[in-house]
Amino acid sequence: FLISRVGEDWIFLILLGLLMALVIDIGLCVSTAQKWMYGGLESNVFLQYLAWVTYPVVLITFSAGFTQILAPQAVGSGIPEMKTILRGVVLKEYLTFKTFVAKVIGLTCALGSGMPLGKEGPFVHIASLCAALLSKFMSLFGGIYENESRNIEMLAAACAVGVGCCFAAPIGGVLFSIEVTSTFFAVRNYWRGFFAATFSAFIFRVLAVWNKDEETITALFKTRFRLDFPFDLQELPAFAVIGGFGGALFVYLNRLIVQFIRKQKTINKFLMKKRLLYPALVTLLVSTLTFPPGFGQFMAGKLTQKESLVTLLDNRTWAKQGIAEGFDYIGNSQAWNHPQVNVFVTLVLFIVMKFWMSALATTIPVPCGAFMPVFVIGAAFGRLVGESMAAWFPDGIHSDGTIYPIVPGGYAVVGAAALSGAVTHTVSTAVIVFELTGQISHILPVMIAVILANAVAQSLQPSLYDSIIRIKKLPYLPELGWGHHEKYNIRVEDIMIRDVTYITLNCCYRDLHDVLLAGHLKTLALLESSESMILLGSIERAQLQALLSLQLGRPRRLEYLRDRATAEKKRLSMVSHPGSEDGSQRVNQEVRFQVSTVLTTHTELNVTLFEITHVWSPQYHTKLNVTHYEIAEWEENQLDEQVNFDNCKIDPAPFQLVERTSLHKTHTIFSLLGLDHAYVTSIGRLIGVVSLKEVSVVPCFPPSGNSSYGDNQCSFKCLGSFREQ
Repeated sequence: FLISRVGEDWIFLILLGLLMALVIDIGLCVSTAQKWMYGGLESNVFLQYLAWVTYPVVLITFSAGFTQILAPQAVGSGIPEMKTILRGVVLKEYLTFKTFVAKVIGLTCALGSGMPLGKEGPFVHIASLCAALLSKFMSLFGGIYENESRNIEMLAAACAVGVGCCFAAPIGGVLFSIEVTSTFFAVRNYWRGFFAATFSAFIFRVLAVWNKDEETITALFKTRFRLDFPFDLQELPAFAVIGGFGGALFVYLNRLIVQFIRKQKTINKFLMKKRLLYPALVTLLVSTLTFPPGFGQFMAGKLTQKESLVTLLDNRTWAKQGIAEGFDYIGNSQAWNHPQVNVFVTLVLFIVMKFWMSALATTIPVPCGAFMPVFVIGAAFGRLVGESMAAWFPDGIHSDGTIYPIVPGGYAVVGAAALSGAVTHTVSTAVIVFELTGQISHILPVMIAVILANAVAQSLQPSLYDSIIRIKKLPYLPELGWGHHEKYNIRVEDIMIRDVTYITLNCCYRDLHDVLLAGHLKTLALLESSESMILLGSIERAQLQALLSLQLGRPRRLEYLRDRATAEKKRLSMVSHPGSEDGSQRVNQEVRFQVSTVLTTHTELNVTLFEITHVWSPQYHTKLNVTHYEIAEWEENQLDEQVNFDNCKIDPAPFQLVERTSLHKTHTIFSLLGLDHAYVTSIGRLIGVVSLKEVSVVPCFPPSGNSSYGDNQCSFKCLGSFREQ
């Protein structure tokens, strides 16, 4: 009754929101244990160091080992894989229950270790796993969830849930999921994403109230900036420069580390044998440098990412004219106060160290993301600019005779949105910041900084997710670059494959058998004849296998053997005496079959060879053998018969392009419809086929900043070989 009244979508999305709300922040209890162990050993620095270092090393090593054994697909962010899946590419192992278990447990240990790792990407993957598993479960009861396109719609809503419940920002989550995972977004998925993200974010914040962590439902990082005069127009240039080149530099550094390890064959071979050594060494290095009594005291090393972000968004000013001693530091803000250096040195060391540490840590083979570390680094850089402005203008900005002091926390908000937006190539991070802080007083500087940072980053480097896609060589269709007019001059006939595998309407079963053995194409073109080459439609490989099995399968063989037995029975009845009582009794005896299985080379199926025994009496019997030769002869006769397509599902309208279609239009069609291949025709005649590989590899013209991706680029030199084909 509830499903019929409310609808399957609502029930499904409510379940998804509940599951994600329960999964949220699962590593906080683990990270609390580390601080408890560290704080209980204040009398002995060496034991403190062992506790500080051993705890994350054990957790990261366990996370890497557990994930590698159970489901290696759970490693990393998950957003690049979801972009590929929503593009229409099937990645079966990325949406299984094993991957879900490995992702949740591995992410718990990774977040609890205190390493500079994020959770937004893994939450998107976890939400998508929940959606896929729930959809698969509900399909057992029938309904629309058996439809593949409906599953894609549920995955799109799940991506919004993952981002929305991570920051309790449903609006920013939906917009972020649209920007990151979809080239073209179906508007019908809009309300699903908003409903699921809002419900999961609501449950997430309600749980905080129930646990008495919050008095009521508020923003996750509540700020209290003044609303009457949040900033002066003279501050806009300072806001605008925040996060410009930092996003492109982070993506470049992350890719540089991965490529360095891969190019060093000796190191790569050694790390492949000792898979747990690399994450353990990286964790040991980062933990040693952040040890609070050691170098960590100069970079607020004892603060977690959440505590660092809370202090960076503080309303108060930490420095005045470069002097920090005259200000009171309350709570976690005390970590930024060092007796030997001022707050500017602490912030600079924090930014520089966390920058390369985060780029290095995100290469560890554990479930992790990079959004949150980048978000914190951006907030720190914005805080540095804000503190500098406060030092340069100690009396604040004068307007109408009223003194308004500089608010460095506002610069931290702008920096967090700008740098994270530059790394991910999204503008929705501005909305996430507004929902995260609970204020929109800095909406203008945040939007200006995010747009400028995106413009700079997109002209220099791809987004972090596109960078990972290209490193992993996932089958994803990249965007066409800027300022390349050649893409309008290249036609689909220049890049298509002319040697197309096809079947004809008057073909025989032997042709089907040869085609199935020759390749592993998912679908094959159906033509009128080899002479006319008129395209009639396409048939899936499974349908052709069913036709061949129907022609040579067990039922047909049993029918053949029954006919042979009946014919032999009639022949023997003619030999016996018609008036004899014994003869009629023998004729009425049953026929018994003895079956033995033999594998032949004619088909991919198990072919059965039958030996028929006709029992005449307990004292006397005669055997009738069907020899290998007779079975082979029967198979040859069956394979020479013409195929009957009456009971076969044929797609009468496969996607087609004419040979003069431009590359730009082909790229747009593939991106909009999520195609993996399309046939190229000329006046209805099939002349070639173009697949996702040809569109994404050969004719793509990425920006000049992507020159490091040599394997994914091409030039006009490549087109010559394709024209010859």
